[in-house]
Amino acid sequence: MHNNYYFLKQLSHALEKELSGAVVSECFSQNRNELIVRFEVHVNSHFIRASLVPSFSCLSFPEDFARARKNSVDLFPSIIGRRVTGIRQFTNERSFAIDLSDGFSLLFKLHGNRSNIIVFENETCVALFKNNMPADAALRRSDLDRAIDWSFETFIQHKDKLSSLYFTFGKPVWKYLSEDNFDNLSPEQQWQRIQALKTTLEQPVRYYILSTEKSLILSLVPVGEIRKTFSDPVAAINEFYSAYVQHQAFEQEQSATLAALRAKIESSETYLKKTQAKLDEIGSANNYKVWADLIMANMHAITPGSDKVVVANFYNHYLPLEIRLKKDLSPQKNASVYYRKAKHQHIEIDRLNEILAHKAQEVNQLKAQLLAVSLAADLKDLRQQIKSAGLPRKDSAQLPALPYHEFERNGFRVWVGKNAASNDALTLHYAYKEDLWLHAKDVPGSHVIIKYQSGRPFPKDVIERAAQLAAYYSKRKNESLCPVTVTPKKFVRKRKGDPAGAVIVEREDVILVEPKAP
Repeated sequence: MHNNYYFLKQLSHALEKELSGAVVSECFSQNRNELIVRFEVHVNSHFIRASLVPSFSCLSFPEDFARARKNSVDLFPSIIGRRVTGIRQFTNERSFAIDLSDGFSLLFKLHGNRSNIIVFENETCVALFKNNMPADAALRRSDLDRAIDWSFETFIQHKDKLSSLYFTFGKPVWKYLSEDNFDNLSPEQQWQRIQALKTTLEQPVRYYILSTEKSLILSLVPVGEIRKTFSDPVAAINEFYSAYVQHQAFEQEQSATLAALRAKIESSETYLKKTQAKLDEIGSANNYKVWADLIMANMHAITPGSDKVVVANFYNHYLPLEIRLKKDLSPQKNASVYYRKAKHQHIEIDRLNEILAHKAQEVNQLKAQLLAVSLAADLKDLRQQIKSAGLPRKDSAQLPALPYHEFERNGFRVWVGKNAASNDALTLHYAYKEDLWLHAKDVPGSHVIIKYQSGRPFPKDVIERAAQLAAYYSKRKNESLCPVTVTPKKFVRKRKGDPAGAVIVEREDVILVEPKAP
């Protein structure tokens, strides 16, 4: 109801006392949806801030306003220096005008997402704040007053569409009536109830800031949870504007944080399912150690140069089992190959179990953070939860995003590209020729850079850790061992027309490491 006729009637009346005889000294805008008007009364300044965001148009009256040195534009030069002669509230209309000397006036049309501010010279529009509303240029002040027939006869005729007849009431007032048993009253009682309410609205004693299911509202009737009560309309709307902006910031930041946490949980749970499937697949695969044992037990029966052998599996009721062999290897060396694979399989199973336990713990932490954010009481509490969850704040999100994640190892900075496009930016624009470049061999993955430090050779453990990250951030992350290319960045180049992330390596060393998360 902050733009309701009955509230604006009280507000404009209060402003007339405050601005009587004032002179317009400034009129400027610092963004496309906000206009600041400054008035001088003797040695005092008064400000009107008109915020005309389509989703929330509202006036407020700050005690002071610091104008920015940049991105600020002067508007409505025709009213600068003119004196306030009065304020005109239009009847049954969500508009009022500040009348100025020499026939000028500043009209505040507060129609939700169609709100605008218009300068008139007598009856003619001479300037619009929002020029994308050309229909406002055709408005005439004399046409703005609207009539309502409050008679009982008209009430009876329009009993089925009272909200259209009494269009000045608005949703909070109708809700207030509904909660006051209005629908169960007789027609005569309903009409009398409306007349009494009209008197209350025209001469309100209190103004309420209320919490509803959807948002905050400023109301002349108590409907919803009362947060604050005021006797002065200017103080009420100032507090409402501040509270609403903070509430909206809280709602938007909470909503964005919850969405980010849910996305993290969904991603982590998907990863858990895939890792569990990989573990089940490895667990159900043929047992390399069994094959190796059976080969060793049947070496005398294996013909040299054979590519397979059928043996009795004494681990499974002596059922026949076919085992593939490398025909250029002896039976003993074939067994050694399978023993080595069994060892690697065991390492990978242990690693996957460790990953599963870590990821499950991470999911539980994320769910706890999700609950804490959803229960945050205010913006301060919410931002503390955001900080503890490690999520970016809105102000940090406005900074240019770097194309890499940064890690540290023994004083060396290690940068890991975020995606294919980021890989290009990292390698071509952020890395220098002396840096060390790493990448999982022959598979898609992140480019990894170890930043060079003058006079310090790259330590072996730093290279190994960076290689583990390169392996982890690649398609080989679930393998037990991964070959990783290591080379100075000066030996890495990109050909014209290659897809994002694709490069040519002219000289390289390859090391074998276990993929390992940060």
